Amino acid sequence: MSAKALILRPKPGNSKPIKSVEKGPVFVSSNRTKETCPLVLENHPDADYALLDSGNGQKLERYGRITLVRPEAQAFWQPQLPETDWQNVDALFTGDTNEEGAGRWSFPKKKLPDTWPMSWDGIRYHGRFTAFRHVGVFPEQAAHWRFMEEAVRARVNQGGEFRVLNLFGYTGLASLVAARAGAQVTHVDASKKAIGWARENQDMADLTDKPIRWICEDAVRFCEREERRGNIYDGILLDPPAYGRGPKGEVWQLFENLPHMLDLVRALTNERSSFVVLTAYAIRASFFAMHEIMQEKFGDAGGTLESGELVLKTENSDRKLSTSMFSRWVAE
Repeated sequence: MSAKALILRPKPGNSKPIKSVEKGPVFVSSNRTKETCPLVLENHPDADYALLDSGNGQKLERYGRITLVRPEAQAFWQPQLPETDWQNVDALFTGDTNEEGAGRWSFPKKKLPDTWPMSWDGIRYHGRFTAFRHVGVFPEQAAHWRFMEEAVRARVNQGGEFRVLNLFGYTGLASLVAARAGAQVTHVDASKKAIGWARENQDMADLTDKPIRWICEDAVRFCEREERRGNIYDGILLDPPAYGRGPKGEVWQLFENLPHMLDLVRALTNERSSFVVLTAYAIRASFFAMHEIMQEKFGDAGGTLESGELVLKTENSDRKLSTSMFSRWVAE
């Protein structure tokens, strides 16, 4: 590390960032804020989505009227439903089952179109059979959407404005939820295809009149510019992949780049900010690792740091499937 990039620890009680010439702001909190840890946020089945069963490295799900089977590395137990239920599905993901690997879908009953209509809490959007086993939504994130919706509406109902920054925003469900609640939303994703899909979802949800800025850019580069401009957000969603590439060849590695990303996120908040939500799907990490790096960045910010796992409750069963880790800072 060069002398210019040397990071110095702040004096006790000093929550101001240290300026690094090469990397911008660096936050190392001298205190720890209140914490709730571990916290399990549970998402229950409903008419829009249900986890029907899981096991043998797979999960059986229902999206609206469509049932499908996808890989799930954490489901290493035995399925509870009979094999006939697993075979009587509309779509099955086969081929490469790695998170970043390409695969293919098979349709045991009849060929289905690439997209189909879905909804969450009245917000309509497009489901899509992608080559990376995803279908355009992560149902476990609904716990964060409800939390964000409540925070946005509470301030907007009192006549205030609420600015939301959605980083690695993918197909835009969180952005639509925030916009419907009354927020001014900035949605950032490096994939032009994902941005196009998100815009389609905005049209389908009849939310084209809501203030959403769709930004196709590397999230780190965007936040660096926002920090230099002195822009501040009231709520930030951060859902980075384990690995990714930006539109100009930028490479994202979660364990290498997350500390700098969180420095930038911290710089984009102030005493008026309400929350920062970090979600991670990296299997080799733990929720406590996410908790500790958030303590480093937000320990001096007051409020409460809530960290744990997002889980899906199985329909007609007490079994629960952990899908991801999270850590969210919540202001007083």
